[in-house]
Amino acid sequence: MTEEDSKPDPERVAFLRALPLEVKQAITREEVNFFMSSGEIPESLYKKIKDHQSR
Repeated sequence: MTEEDSKPDPERVAFLRALPLEVKQAITREEVNFFMSSGEIPESLYKKIKDHQSR
């Protein structure tokens, strides 16, 4: 894994930071790690953030 591969996507970081506190508290570390390292969003995470997506 190169250094570039290990850097999180700034848009995904900004999205997670912009979520309301109660949503952030409900998200697991595993969901965040998968979200940051994969092109897909885990279904469990999607259910928690679906109402807070950018329009």
